[in-house]
Amino acid sequence: MTEMVHGLAPVQPGEPILPKWWRTLDRWTLTSVLILFAVGLLLGFAASPPLAEKTGYPPFHYVTRQAYYGSLALVVMVILSMMSPQAIRRLGVLGFFASFVALALLPVLGTDFGKGATRRYSLGFASVQPSEFLKPGFIIFSAWLMSASTEIFGPPGKRLSLVMAMVIVVFLVMQPDFGQATLILATWAIMYFVAGAPITLLAGIAGMTVMAGSLAYQHSEHFARRIDGFLSADVDPRTQIGYAANAIQEGGLFGVGVGGGTVKWSLPDAHTDFIIAVAAEEYGLLLVLFVILLFILVTVRSLFRLIRERDPFIRLAGTGLAALIGMQALINLGVAARLLPAKGMTLPFVSYGGSSLLAVGIALGMLLALTRTRPQGEMSDIIRRRWS
Repeated sequence: MTEMVHGLAPVQPGEPILPKWWRTLDRWTLTSVLILFAVGLLLGFAASPPLAEKTGYPPFHYVTRQAYYGSLALVVMVILSMMSPQAIRRLGVLGFFASFVALALLPVLGTDFGKGATRRYSLGFASVQPSEFLKPGFIIFSAWLMSASTEIFGPPGKRLSLVMAMVIVVFLVMQPDFGQATLILATWAIMYFVAGAPITLLAGIAGMTVMAGSLAYQHSEHFARRIDGFLSADVDPRTQIGYAANAIQEGGLFGVGVGGGTVKWSLPDAHTDFIIAVAAEEYGLLLVLFVILLFILVTVRSLFRLIRERDPFIRLAGTGLAALIGMQALINLGVAARLLPAKGMTLPFVSYGGSSLLAVGIALGMLLALTRTRPQGEMSDIIRRRWS
């Protein structure tokens, strides 16, 4: 209908798929993602050998696995980036329902791997974390509902997406996984704001979130321990936060040198949640700032390209995916620098992890597909015509 009203820009008839994909793609974002993956492999060589030695594997066992899963994630990302927004919507909705069912069945079929939180399914040769795949699917599903609510006689999509967000948060808190619950709720709130939600409603949801956090603090030892550790004036040097903070301080501007770091021998999650501490110790603040710059580039460029879109679904879904990548990186970096409570969240495309790498590949592939240049007029063109 949009094309019928406003018309189409001229397209090149018979243009092959790959040249068309390359011409319309945001190549800056793609390049940034490839560099982040390369940085992750570089840091994997530094951070993972101690864990491989403790578990009896070859020194670069985890680097090899990261290269495998990362390469698979890149292939998935490229394939998804070639799809149309309609195909992304269908695939995202189907993926959401599949991952939601998997999340709901975790208390029955999942395993905690001795860590006290049932977040994964064990497949024998690997494990799968449904919440990682739920995030991009939920964003697509919510964007579909919110955009449908703007149509005449459309469904109450905003309220339905809120109900689904609350249900997901309850399932995640039951694991417990407060980090993923916070990330999903925050991403949904950003999408709801872009969709035109009243500030009073968002303020009310924020107040309810604070109340829920207070109840969790009173009734969850796991949650209370992390909050107390974050608010404490003194950091226990034997905790992961203590090791990470010391590594960041030791690294300084240029780092202690490749292979000269010691935090990887103390941090059990040096190759996953706290990989940026290894980067800060061995390569210094300069590499950390470079990684931050890459995440800013991916997020901000995507948002600027989405401003030009006229389709509400594309704007909302793209905004949610860009916010997801940016906020997950922000949370991971903030935890390592002790600016946020510990949440157990990976750094997208840098940290080791099969589920997280594949899920981020899916999210970035969808984002690249939604931010491709399409044969349509831009929002600025419509605004100029209305005011001329």
